[in-house]
Amino acid sequence: MNAIVTTQYGPPADVLQLREVPTPKPTETEVLIKLYASSVNPLDGFTIRGPLFFFPKLGRLLKPTHKIAGADFSGRIESIGRDIRRFLPGDEVFGASFRGKGLGGFAEYACAREDSLAPKPSNLSFEEAAAVPVAAITALQGLRDQGQIQPGQKVLIDGASGGVGTFAVQIAKSFGAEVTAVCSPRNVDRARAIGADHVIDYTREDFTLSGLRYDLILGANAHHSIFDYRRALNKDGIFVMVGGGFARILQAMSLGPLLSWTGNKKMRFFIAKINGRDLLLLKDLLEAGKIVPVIDRRYPLGEVAEALRYREEGHAQGKVVITICHGKDVQGSV
Repeated sequence: MNAIVTTQYGPPADVLQLREVPTPKPTETEVLIKLYASSVNPLDGFTIRGPLFFFPKLGRLLKPTHKIAGADFSGRIESIGRDIRRFLPGDEVFGASFRGKGLGGFAEYACAREDSLAPKPSNLSFEEAAAVPVAAITALQGLRDQGQIQPGQKVLIDGASGGVGTFAVQIAKSFGAEVTAVCSPRNVDRARAIGADHVIDYTREDFTLSGLRYDLILGANAHHSIFDYRRALNKDGIFVMVGGGFARILQAMSLGPLLSWTGNKKMRFFIAKINGRDLLLLKDLLEAGKIVPVIDRRYPLGEVAEALRYREEGHAQGKVVITICHGKDVQGSV
């Protein structure tokens, strides 16, 4: 099969290559999926750059643990292991494959376990379905599990125009919240179109200084300090950080528990866990039209490095998707 292979840790443009590699074989607890689409996530950039991305010369001494990156995917099941009960060959599915063999979604085929899959929503294309798993589950678990969202609450989504943010706005509305979206000027109309009750252009207004208070703040692309977010919360409010720069993440991980312990406002950071139950919930929301994937750009498999570069510039409106053709139809080059 054709796949984008991580030859060593480093910048995607330097270390990714389009190669022909053996098609993976599913274990008895896995399915083999013929992929038609994937999408890029911040996780992919970290995986390709490696654990020592701040020290690239040292990082290149290590061998990549995931030779094929790409967490999200959608496709059609080609074959199944003998212990598989929920799926059959020919079933269309979406989900995430980012463990085990270290062979992910930037390829023509991938193996996955049942608990990381769900039937593809019937009203979505493969590309639309591939835009969902990591971003939407992060938004769902951040709002529901970490943020304990309730109907009628005032919820603010900081970074409402990216992959997680666009899903977070819609999921928060599905829970009955009053949603404020924070985004750049060019994304204001988009935020309103996906259901935000209020939209703040961050170039004109700093919501942390406005005097308004929120019951729940989800930092999908957290640019403020944890103290700024804390100030913008109501009593007993919760701040959940799911994305941002390394310094902000480190601050949330180190100071969040202390600030939560010393006051009535909770400050949390978490990493989402892919599971079939939440994928099924998202499938229902998607088929009911309560959430809709927002896709900014599409790239062929051979242009994964360019897709990652574009996403990392920070201006993507929603998700960046990888379209996967097969055999001689593979397009682009790293």
